[in-house]
Amino acid sequence: MPARFPFCAVAGADDMALALTLAAIAPDLGGVLVRGEKGTAKSTMVRALADVLPPIEVVSGDRFSSDPRDPSSPDGPFDPDPATEQRPVRLVELPVGATDDRVLGSLHLHTALAEGRAEFEPGLLAKAHRGILYVDEVNLLHDHLVDLLLDAAAMGRATVERDGMSVEYAARFVLVGTMNPEEGELRPQLLDRFGLTVDVAAPRDPGLRAEIVRRRLAFDADPEGFAARYADDEQELRERITTAQKLLPEVELTDAVLTRIAEICAAFDVDGMRADIVTAKAAATHAAWQGRTTIDRDDIAVAARLALPHRRRRNPFDAPGIDEQELEDLLGDDEPDDPQGPDDDTDPGGGGGTPDPGQNDDGPGDDAAAPPPPQSGQGDEQAPAPTSQVRAGEAQRTKTFRVGGVGRGQAGRRSRAITDTGRRIAASPAADGGAVDLGATIRAAIPHQGARGRTTGRLRLAGDDLRVAVKEGRESNLVLLCVDASGSMAARKRMAQVKTAVVSLLLDAYQRRDKVALVTFRGDAGELVLPPTGSVDVAKARLDDVPAGGRTPLAEGLTQAAEVIRRERLRDPRRRPLLVVVTDGRATHGADAIARARRVAQRLAASDVHALVVDCETGRFTLGLARELAGHLGADYVPLGEVTADGLTSAISAHLPEKVA
Repeated sequence: MPARFPFCAVAGADDMALALTLAAIAPDLGGVLVRGEKGTAKSTMVRALADVLPPIEVVSGDRFSSDPRDPSSPDGPFDPDPATEQRPVRLVELPVGATDDRVLGSLHLHTALAEGRAEFEPGLLAKAHRGILYVDEVNLLHDHLVDLLLDAAAMGRATVERDGMSVEYAARFVLVGTMNPEEGELRPQLLDRFGLTVDVAAPRDPGLRAEIVRRRLAFDADPEGFAARYADDEQELRERITTAQKLLPEVELTDAVLTRIAEICAAFDVDGMRADIVTAKAAATHAAWQGRTTIDRDDIAVAARLALPHRRRRNPFDAPGIDEQELEDLLGDDEPDDPQGPDDDTDPGGGGGTPDPGQNDDGPGDDAAAPPPPQSGQGDEQAPAPTSQVRAGEAQRTKTFRVGGVGRGQAGRRSRAITDTGRRIAASPAADGGAVDLGATIRAAIPHQGARGRTTGRLRLAGDDLRVAVKEGRESNLVLLCVDASGSMAARKRMAQVKTAVVSLLLDAYQRRDKVALVTFRGDAGELVLPPTGSVDVAKARLDDVPAGGRTPLAEGLTQAAEVIRRERLRDPRRRPLLVVVTDGRATHGADAIARARRVAQRLAASDVHALVVDCETGRFTLGLARELAGHLGADYVPLGEVTADGLTSAISAHLPEKVA
């Protein structure tokens, strides 16, 4: 097996190292969620964690990695004194596209069909028992799978009730999820289920950055030699984790400690009691990590910083985190425990609890990457009207709108689609893969038994008999808003309402797992100010920076929208787009502006893009240009005298299904 980058060699990630170490000592903490930008060693550090964990003893031949001291396994019963073996801790990676059967386990198909007996085939949770279950890009994992994983991690057991089988097995593992917030957030309810969370960012210190590059180049040049240089540090860390695991049951959670933790959780206004429980467990684990059986102020501080930030998030637009100064004030200077205080001689790693003795203390701090500068747009020099910036108001609840028909896109919560999850509606030949439909497979084989020479005995199957279940669920879509940001919109004070409507749609899209993009047009060009994303945080910040003013380049805006749809279809052909054009239909930039806009609209209609035009034209005398544009687009037309958030979102909800039903 090729050498992995050593855990102790990762520089500039002290908080992540500490969180992973605490979760390894006490798997019942609920795992760790690591949030951070790309290229911050998230995956590298998680994969390296398995190498520093102590080996485990298992029952020989047991597929469920049972502990010999408590050999409760579906493969049992075992002898009173079963044969055992030692093996390294497993790191099991869960693919984003995994199915329920792959995760939980299912009926062993070959045994059932060929031998006529039911046998359970373990899934990934069984393989991860007493090890690490790693989910990269956990925010892209379907919600019901995340629920399943977190329930198993919290209960320590998994139960399978399907195909006439009832199996329960131990599933105690360290659950680690990594994600890039720019690709979309986890729902607050799921975020709360992770025990600890840590945000990571690339360090800003040039010296530390240079050291990170130096170590990576050295590893790439000689992986085995580089790993050997850190072998002693890795062994020291492994022994310290073993010591902490043995010491943890002796750590005392006194009434004073529990009261202090309750005061902190109440002051930060977290929901439910999970925060108090996890913080108490994390404080005890940190004390054991420091070699103590008493919990002091630093233990509580570390636990609160890891267990509370993600539980303060009330809605998708709230930034996660806690006020460090407020935490310090709540902790005060006094120790919560008895006057004996902590034993300073047993703190080999210092107050920060960094598991790497040689780790540089200059980790990522508060100087995280600044938000992107305001988008100034294009063509400002030619714009006859001044530009202005308006911000969106509070997001409002929207009615559900859907793309009609039945798609085959990624599982989500909006439009009807054939997906891997949902209700079974039919069975089909297994050419395209999918979950096997055992009943349909047997029914397909029965008419051919005579031709295959069967008189008695087992059912004779052929490859053509295999059937898979066809399931109908919901898919996510690409909602592309193409918004007029010209001077006429700004002069009539429409942009604030339009932006508020867009934010409302973003919130709805977040809840339904859609991608959303925003194109604006003003001056002499259309501009993609928000590339397709599932992150409402990034979207909200980018939207507030969109200026308004200048001429109306309608053709250029539609052209930019068509290019976005073309690129997204290449990237994900199954995700169906919905184009929402918010305009009064005017086109005032360039020669023959209206005719050019018509031609672009006709090309979009020919490419089978579902569209809706919201007419923002007001006044007693109207030109009807937006209605004409809707005809060229083959889109629904919604007259809207005053663009308000309620009006816009209700119009989209009410009219879109009529077109594509």
